[in-house]
Amino acid sequence: MNDRDRALVIFSGGQDSTTCLFKAVADYGLENVSCITFYYGQKHSAEVQIACEIAAELGVGRHKLINLDWYNQITTNALLDSTIPIEKSPDSACPNTVVDGRNMMFLLIAAVYAKSQEIHNLIMGVCETDFSGYPDCRDVFVQSCNVTLNLAMDWQFRVITPLMYLTKAQTWQMADRLGRLDYIYNRTLTCYNNVPGTGCGTCPSCTLRRRGYDEYMRHREGEESGSDGSGCW
Repeated sequence: MNDRDRALVIFSGGQDSTTCLFKAVADYGLENVSCITFYYGQKHSAEVQIACEIAAELGVGRHKLINLDWYNQITTNALLDSTIPIEKSPDSACPNTVVDGRNMMFLLIAAVYAKSQEIHNLIMGVCETDFSGYPDCRDVFVQSCNVTLNLAMDWQFRVITPLMYLTKAQTWQMADRLGRLDYIYNRTLTCYNNVPGTGCGTCPSCTLRRRGYDEYMRHREGEESGSDGSGCW
């Protein structure tokens, strides 16, 4: 087997990373896909258990769980401190759920592990279309990290971001085309309040997820009825 035909998915158990996992399986084959999941003291820590369950249900052979529970020793925000309410101030570019350096840390650790397994492809579900202003979800960040990782370890990593320029509605469309729409809708955990599936319905993550789902369903119903759907595509 060519080691360049294997992939490691950075997998949280949420909508985006689960969609990426199913796409990776479709692209590389289940036997060639591994996962890595991070516990970093996040408020919605149930996502770690969900990620383990989904990986097991799918039959992923290698699923690495990494404990970063020290993260709140170097920074804090509404995802790492349950006493801080989730909010976005009028003068802030993004909500107070930004975990500084998180995706860079995830990519570094994933890359170290991937190299140990002779894997070149790193798959991450970040997106700069519906990204709430998070700086480490931008393509320019990912591309710069890709270059740095290659230089740091003298290994030809390829950081793949299948959702980078998709809206949440288009991410649901991808899940549907993979035949996994209902599974991802019901099984994943995106909610900051630890409610799987439809979530709490009020946190920013749930609001974004639901808005995208409703938009995609309107579009799909429009296609089925012969109209142009919502017109968002």
